[in-house]
Amino acid sequence: MGSRSKIKKEELAYLAGFLDGDGSLMLQIKKRSDSKRGWRLMATICFYQDSRHDMPLYWMRKKLKIGYISHRNDGMTELRINGFDQVKNVVGLLFPYLRFKKKQARVIIKACVLLARKPLKLLSKKELNMICNYLVIIQKNNYATHSKKSLEELKLILGLTP
Repeated sequence: MGSRSKIKKEELAYLAGFLDGDGSLMLQIKKRSDSKRGWRLMATICFYQDSRHDMPLYWMRKKLKIGYISHRNDGMTELRINGFDQVKNVVGLLFPYLRFKKKQARVIIKACVLLARKPLKLLSKKELNMICNYLVIIQKNNYATHSKKSLEELKLILGLTP
């Protein structure tokens, strides 16, 4: 990702405003068949735009020097940024300019710091409980059309129930 000095404050404010209005901050448990656990944690920033007007996404990708663009079948285009360090860095740059997603941003930064620091299998029960709480906070503050996992379900997946 490009250094802060190469992105003007006005551009960071634009990116933050776009994220506030047409973006998502996500911390998710994703099913994964190629791991012993059968799942992995994933942090993602996603900017959405109607595919007919997707040029701002290409500009954002160029400015941030990170992410990938995908065209969905429903006429929407996404700029996605994945990875704990990458998400933490981008959200950190945009944080001062966010208005509506500050709570999710604060929590996803905490989660990414923790998850980037050591492998998932080395996290303590206390740290895994923190991750569960972060997942729930982000879920509760995001708009979604599908059901979410409860704190109890998340703890079961992460092996925190007796």
